[in-house]
Order: sequence, then C-alpha cells, then structure tokens
Amino acid sequence: MLLVVALLFSAGAGADVPRPEHPRPDFQRDSWLNLNGEWQFAVDGKGDGETRGLISGHDFALKIIVPFCPESQLSGLAMATNYMPHVWYRRAFQVPAAMRGQRLLLNFGAVDYRARVWLNGQFVGEHRGGYVPFALEITDTVRDGDNELVVHAIDEIRSGLQPAGKQTHSVSQGCVYTRTTGIWQTVWLEVAGATYLREFALVPDLDGGRVMFQGNMDGAMKGVSVRLRAFADGKKVGEETVPAAWRNTLAVLKLSKVVAWHPGKPFLYDLTIETLRGGEVIDSVRSYFGLRKITIEENRFLINDKPVFQRLILDQGFYPDGIYTATSDEALRRDIEMSMAAGFNGARLHQKVFEPRLLYWADKLGYIVWGEFPSWGINLARPDAMVAFVDEWREALRRDRNHPAIIGWCPLNETGTNETIALTETLLAATQTMDPTRPLLDSSGYTHFLPETDVFDSHDYTGDPKRFAARYAMFGLTGQEPWHNYPGDPRSRYRGQPYFVSEYGGIRVKTERDTGKGWGYGGESLDLKDFLARYKGLTDAQLDNPNIFGFCYTQLTDIEQEQNGVYFYDRKPKYNPALLHAINARPAAYETQPPRVRRITWSALVPTSEQTAQEWRFTTSQPADGWFKAGFDDTAWQTGKGGFGTTGTPGAVIGTTWKTGDIWLRRYFRVEKAAIAMAGLRVHHDENAEVYVNGKKVAEFDGFVGNYFTTLNDALRAALREGDNVLAAHCHQEKGGQFIDAGIEVGAESKRGGVGDRK
Repeated sequence: MLLVVALLFSAGAGADVPRPEHPRPDFQRDSWLNLNGEWQFAVDGKGDGETRGLISGHDFALKIIVPFCPESQLSGLAMATNYMPHVWYRRAFQVPAAMRGQRLLLNFGAVDYRARVWLNGQFVGEHRGGYVPFALEITDTVRDGDNELVVHAIDEIRSGLQPAGKQTHSVSQGCVYTRTTGIWQTVWLEVAGATYLREFALVPDLDGGRVMFQGNMDGAMKGVSVRLRAFADGKKVGEETVPAAWRNTLAVLKLSKVVAWHPGKPFLYDLTIETLRGGEVIDSVRSYFGLRKITIEENRFLINDKPVFQRLILDQGFYPDGIYTATSDEALRRDIEMSMAAGFNGARLHQKVFEPRLLYWADKLGYIVWGEFPSWGINLARPDAMVAFVDEWREALRRDRNHPAIIGWCPLNETGTNETIALTETLLAATQTMDPTRPLLDSSGYTHFLPETDVFDSHDYTGDPKRFAARYAMFGLTGQEPWHNYPGDPRSRYRGQPYFVSEYGGIRVKTERDTGKGWGYGGESLDLKDFLARYKGLTDAQLDNPNIFGFCYTQLTDIEQEQNGVYFYDRKPKYNPALLHAINARPAAYETQPPRVRRITWSALVPTSEQTAQEWRFTTSQPADGWFKAGFDDTAWQTGKGGFGTTGTPGAVIGTTWKTGDIWLRRYFRVEKAAIAMAGLRVHHDENAEVYVNGKKVAEFDGFVGNYFTTLNDALRAALREGDNVLAAHCHQEKGGQFIDAGIEVGAESKRGGVGDRK
C-alpha cells in the first residue's frame, strides 16, 4: 500500500493536501510523505535573509499553499505583479513511525530557480535549475518529533543567467506571461534502501521483444543484486536479476508478451525494480514502460516503422489559477483529452519542462509529445549562462527519457543567426549521444545551424490559405528546398530531413464572451465560419503534402492576453471541438502516399534581381486594357531596375523605389527551345500580385511573403513559347512594406544524390 501522510503546520491542520498524488509514477517508492500544503512564506526584499538568520527559528508572516507559486491564486497570495528575487519557505513536519530509522530522501519536483535548503538549522544542500527535480539525503539530519524545514529560493529572472521560457521580465504582455517564483511542484519525503536505485534509463527494443536497463546505484555494492520484473495486464511477462554495479548496472529484460506502444493505441508494461541483499528486498521502485520504435529514413519520420502524421498542438502549460502548476492531476489529463477531442494526436510542450504527471498521462493515453526547454530569457553569449542552460537540459533529459510518449527533443526555439547560437547548437548535439533513440530538432523554427539535426522545421503564421499552400507546393512535388524562416543563411540550409511546420495558425476567434483586450496572429479576429475556412485551408495544405510529416497549431488554450487558443484560458470550449476534429483527423498524404523526392537542378531562364538588378518597363498609373499581352505598346512606360519597393521590406532587394498603391511591370525574354520539362515562377511579393506570361495569367498571390520563393507552375510552362516572350506583373500595396520582383526558372532532374542546388 502507498503510505501517504500529509502534515501541515499545526495552525493549518485539517486542510486537504493539494496535489496529493505521487509526483513520479515512473519512479515511485511506496513509503513516502507528501509535504504539500500550508507553509510559512516571506519575501526577502534585500536578499540578506541568510545573514539575518532566517535559516532557522524565525516565523514568517505570510502563509502559502505549496506547490503553487506566490504569483498564483491557488497559493493564497496572488502576488502576480511583484518581482521577487528572494523568497523564503518554512514548515514543520514529523517523520511517521513506519519511516523512521531508514535512509530518507527529501525531494523537490521543481524550484525556480536556485534553492538552498536547511533542516533543523543545518544546511543540507542546494540546487540550480528551475524546471528539474533534485533530492537531498537527510538521514543524519532528521530527528524524531518536529522537524523544521526552510527553503531559500533565488529567482533572478532578469539576470539573463537562467532559463525563463515564457515568464515575463516585467508585466504580462505579448507572448510572455505571469512569472513563477520558487516552489511550483510537489515536495516529498521518501524512504530509500541502504543501497538504492538513484536513477535508471530504459531502451525499448520492439523488434527484439525486450527492454534494456541501465541503473545508477547508491550505497555498498557487495552482495547486492537488482531484480527487474515486467507485468502485462497484471501477469508477469519477464524477469531478470543481475549484480549491482554502481552506475553501470546492466540488464536485458526479455518479454514473453510483445505489444507495441503506438500513438492512439498505447500499451504499457508495469515494471518493478528491486534492490536485494542476500535475497532480501532493501529498496523497491515501481515504474512502467512502453515498447516503441522511432526511425528516420531519409525524409520519413517513422513510428514503429509506420508513417504517422503528427497532428500537434502548441501547449504552453499555463493555468489561470496555478500559473505553471495545474490545479489537479485530473486537470493535466483533461488538457490532453481536450486536445484529442479536437483531433490532435500530440503536442509540442513549449518553452517549459512539464510536470512528470503530464507525461504520465500522455503515456497512458497514447499522446505523442516533443520534449522541449524554456530557452527564452537566457543570454547564451555568456559562458556561465550557456553552462547553466546545458546542465539543466541534461537533467531534463535524464528525468524524462523513459517516457514512450516523448518522440523527439528540441532544446531551442526561434533562434537568431549569431555565432553564439551556432556554437550552442553544436554543443547541444550531445543530446544525440545521451539519447540516440529519439530524433533531435536543434532549434524550432528560424535557424538550423547543426548539420546533423535529425528534423527540419519552420514557423509560418501566414494567414492566407492560398499563399500558405503556394509556399509548400514545390516542396510537395520535389522534396527540395522547403520554405523556412532563414533561407538566406547557407548554414541553415535544408539537407533532406523529415520536415514539418511546427507553428502555424494562432487565429483569434470572435466569441460572445468578454475576455478583455487580447490578440491573435494576423491581427484580426474571425467569426467562426471564417475561422473554420481559414483553419481548414491552412491545415489541408499540410495534410495534402506527402513530404510534410506533421504540423503544430498555435495553440491549445488562451493564455492571458494571447487569445488564440482552441479553448479559453479556463479550459471552456469556444466552439464545438468536433469541428476541428473533422478537419484534423482525416488521412494525410504522408500516411497514404510515398514520398516525392525529385532531384532537380534549377537554372534561371529569366533571372530575378536577387543577385543582379534586372531591367523592367514599369508604370504606377493605371494602364490601358491588355497591358499584360505580348503586343501591348509599353514604350511610354518608364525603365527601371528591379526589384521595386521600399527599403526595409523583409527580404527585398531594392533597385527602384516604389511607394504608390500599384505598379505594373513588363519584361521581354527569349526561349531558344520550346520543350521545357519543368518551369518555376520565382517571386517575392508584398502585397497582392498577379503574374502573366504572353498574356496568360500564370499565378495570383495574396498578402506578402517576406522572401523569394519558387513554385512549380504547369500554367507557366504551357504559356512559354519558342522565340520572344513577355513576362508581366501587377502588385497592389495595402499596408506596411511593399515589394515586387519575379523571374522564371527551368529545372532538370538529376540522378545524383543529395538535394538539388540552385545555379
């Protein structure tokens, strides 16, 4: 039986213990004491509490409910606007009789950021890292009767020396939200054996019907063995006993019943790990595992040898009443079930290391997730900050590597182009050594400076479905050069990896409910009908592309002023989630079609002005009818160098300034041979544009793109003719930057390996 004893300060006795469940279902000892509940609390404005003797014997004036941070309503304090670099916690507890006289570990699920801990006036240890657990042995410090536990939490989020994720440095604004200070996950005491299991790693082998175990032991090894037993549906299906060997206790557990853990069809084995001396059990840990296989084969991301389209949603793990901490274990499960009700089969766990119990429910429900890290807020240009970043990332990997639901790692988000980021990505390549069983996405969106990154992605908040689909149409046909955020940096070029759009959408929906001032991507809020049309168009473009293995929609819930969730911040639905389920859940081309990879070498038939300014005829006054036809007289038009637009427009190469509302362009070129196998229109437009060849409209674009892109175009190929040709374009300006340039490329398939190059 589980021994769960909740003891509060005498003044708070009788209250229910918040978050009473064991915080680590994947690493659970039966003899444990939950220390959540009412603690004393103080804000140390000068940071001199240790010199003032707060480490023992001092009552603190405030009360706080642990594990909720002081900024949250559930803590009883709701100090959301305060910046508190130094806070103190204090409580008393008694060790139950059944736990006395044994090795005792004091565990903290997470304390943001640095924790210093005293027990009965004695310093017992400290830890840096706001998102990962730590344990302190207190066997020789604890005493019978009352014990005094004091924690000093130091959280200097503005220093740039600690990961902050989406925690604001000032007030909640934009896409950063209310801070979390100090203790925000369960605190507990547990009994460990004289020799005990400190941590372990499991490597599932689905094909071999077995699981490999590596254990890290603490204590005397002589005469000690470790026994593993696996159970399926309550029946033992595997057992192995091996000698204990310090940090390298190795075992292979062969299974008589082999069932895969698969997205949407989870199967979990129960696992007991017992430490024995002389045949007697002296330490026992309960866990579980799933048999799940991940393989990268060229541009395919396979789960159990099958292409599973990853219908992901961005989950940032914020709660209106608990901030970083869910109200209950049921709330964690409910978030996953809400996502699945809308047709998503997984999530990016974004800019936060989530509670282990969220991962437990993902394992139980067959919900795939990407393990990420709160990389925002840390100044990686400082070596001491980089060390702190990598060290905490390593601890997160060690905590979470046994969860079958985690199908990839991603330590960075939306990185820039400086050398520090390139160095950091190289350093983080160690992830592939620590866990070779899962793919690494070096940085989500923007740059990919690590050539060995296993996966490639982009963030694309383009709101117009036609323009969005046009960006990826060429990639769907050729598997080459997908759209991404930094195409101009050769260090970040695509190398043929599996590709997905890991952020898109973020659409704010109009509702009758008043949620105050808020925002969504694209600025405008849509009524439900228009929202569903936009959502379907954006999502279909990815579901229909055989070279895209997944998407991630922003986001699961509103968070404070960012109101682009499928659900409100309080988790109530904005509309029937079945409407999204019908769009998301249909079969994807990635799941039903083979990949389309055509090695194409492109050459310019009509160059753009990207490298060398090209001459056009143009006018900013409405021309006569037929301005786009081959025989039109444009001799009265002006002559100018491309491209045309205003300085500062993203991705623009300005040859001629254009500031009016509209511009019309014409350019002549020759085609020596009419037999052209492939033709692509290369264009950069801001905003709406239409393009003609020899009087025939070959393309029409809405909105802006931010850079040059090429789209394979059969209408263009059909319009080309041997001899003289004319390329014509019209661009209409609405707001912000403005730019237009266009060219034509011809392609030839190559039999050589690798991705085709542009000449």
